[in-house]
Amino acid sequence: MKQKVMTIFTRTPLHVGAGNSVGVVDSPVMRERHTRIPIIPGSSLKGVLVDLWNDELEKKEKTNGEYDLVRPKDSEVAKIFGSDDAKGAEAGSLIVGEGRVLAFPVRSAKGAFAWVTCPLVLNRFTRDAGIELPPVDTDKLDETSCYTSEDLLLEDSVILEDYRIKSIDLVEKLAGELKNVCSDPVWQDVTSKLVVLSDEMFSYFCENACEVVTRIKVDDVTGTATGGALFNLEQVPSETLFYSVLFANEKRYEETFDKINEHLVEEGNVLQIGGDASTGLGYCSVEVK
Repeated sequence: MKQKVMTIFTRTPLHVGAGNSVGVVDSPVMRERHTRIPIIPGSSLKGVLVDLWNDELEKKEKTNGEYDLVRPKDSEVAKIFGSDDAKGAEAGSLIVGEGRVLAFPVRSAKGAFAWVTCPLVLNRFTRDAGIELPPVDTDKLDETSCYTSEDLLLEDSVILEDYRIKSIDLVEKLAGELKNVCSDPVWQDVTSKLVVLSDEMFSYFCENACEVVTRIKVDDVTGTATGGALFNLEQVPSETLFYSVLFANEKRYEETFDKINEHLVEEGNVLQIGGDASTGLGYCSVEVK
């Protein structure tokens, strides 16, 4: 198996729901159980990618007169994503990993906002993507210290949300390497907005700095909120950078990724991921490198 990395940079807030909740937030986003960092399931990403081939799907009639859209066995889409024909089911050449956060935006007293990351996330990315990054001395990091870009400094610290965190050193080399990961014009400012926090503080911000919006349904007759239609929706903020590792069979490696890139370019490298597409959520810059 060979691999490539797909980057997903959120242009608008993203909601990949985890179902109903018994907590304060009615509809939370999906998170890793052990770190509480938001994720995008591989199944969601695969579904979004396979939709790029909707023109190749065939109608298969049901007994009740309705029909399903299926991937023909010998078609391009079936070779990449697998055939769903019951008589000739076959696995495709592509394996899609879950979307993991590489950098998360947090309000900053200087520079409007900062992208935060941490040693755990950087080590994962180095392992998953096979990309060597400038090392960070994790022994010096704790909940009160960080590495940061110079443009975010107020005296010797950065202020993120309500927390003042002292800077140990600057991260120009690391930020310069990460700049090349994604081509979105907004991400190119990462060299002046990067902060490396401890794992604990990064996990805290990922859990508590997501957006929570209140949604209602307005009655067309009365013009007031309809009873029982009030709920809270959690959203991963725009300008969050995810990445996913894509694997492909060596025999069809080049063909698989050439076709994926070809369809992404046709869409302007913009895909909608998650729910609430009609209200503008989930529009992302997507690249495969």
